[in-house]
Amino acid sequence: MRDTPEITAKPEAQPENPLPAGEAEQQPAAEAARETMPSLEELLKRAELAAQEHHDAWLRAKAEADNIRKRAQAEIASAHKFAVESFAVELLAVKDSLEAALAAENASANSMKSGVELTFKLLRSVFERFNLAEIDPVGQKFDPHRHQAISTVESDAEPNTVVQVLQKGYLLHERVIRPALVIVARQNAVEN
Repeated sequence: MRDTPEITAKPEAQPENPLPAGEAEQQPAAEAARETMPSLEELLKRAELAAQEHHDAWLRAKAEADNIRKRAQAEIASAHKFAVESFAVELLAVKDSLEAALAAENASANSMKSGVELTFKLLRSVFERFNLAEIDPVGQKFDPHRHQAISTVESDAEPNTVVQVLQKGYLLHERVIRPALVIVARQNAVEN
């Protein structure tokens, strides 16, 4: 027999970093993900852009809020300044009536009196339209919130009752704008 050389198979060249079979298939996917995943610098740039957009939006919102506040303050100042405008317009008719009465050259006492009465009626209607009411407390209990006592007098009336009004008071929408100046009854000295 002939000696035949044995043929031996050469081992195949193996990769430098051999991976187990399952991981070898995952390696290309991981490399692809790394290639599509943004770098830290890109992520930082994106975050800085988003922060700048939010900051700009905040500045715009703050400026708008300041503008609204300034507009509201201007409107409030205007409302305070012209709050009595409609009341003043109504009072002009009263003033005109008084001027007409004073301009009359040869007015009799009766015509003057009727003119003043009409003017007074006109003034009273203006007061009613604007909820300006008189405080005329004769015979009522003294109320320190609505009345200002000037003095006390002995009287047959119940003690602490208003017996005389020296000057009427006024309410504007239930708020006292001028208290009534009054004289109040005190108990008779004989009864003590």
